[in-house]
Amino acid sequence: MSAAPASQAPQTADAADRRGRLYSTAEMAAIAGVTPRTVRFYESRGLLKPQRAGAIRVFNYADCARLALILRGKRLGFSLRDIGEYLDLYRADPGHVGQLKLVIDRTRKRIAELEGKLGDLQQSIRELREIEREALRRLDGRAAARQPGRPDTATETNPAKGATRRETML
Repeated sequence: MSAAPASQAPQTADAADRRGRLYSTAEMAAIAGVTPRTVRFYESRGLLKPQRAGAIRVFNYADCARLALILRGKRLGFSLRDIGEYLDLYRADPGHVGQLKLVIDRTRKRIAELEGKLGDLQQSIRELREIEREALRRLDGRAAARQPGRPDTATETNPAKGATRRETML
């Protein structure tokens, strides 16, 4: 068996130190890049279950990993209920078969939702580009027809009513 390079020894020791260390709410929030309020929110929803050191809540390395999974789930658009079910299966299913099946089911549903939204967004972009092209076409047509001394906005006058109407795009 070969020895690990010296540069890896501190990292391994550091990782072991992190695993055995306890973190305050503020420390855990800083590690995750969120506010302490966010950590307390997930705790109030039962997704994080800190230990107690007297009156102080403390979190361990597994709690930090759990928070990372919660934040990833939220970023991907999963509900807190979905995230909670996933996290609960971790402890209940040592083989993680149920957890993996749940992940497959939920990710397929989320992908389908996002693909539907993507189609809607693509349609909206096409419509907005068409509106933009039409507006540019009209603007170019007016600029070509504009004569010195005419106002910049095109108006029509209704001689019967004496009213003026501006053209609009939408």
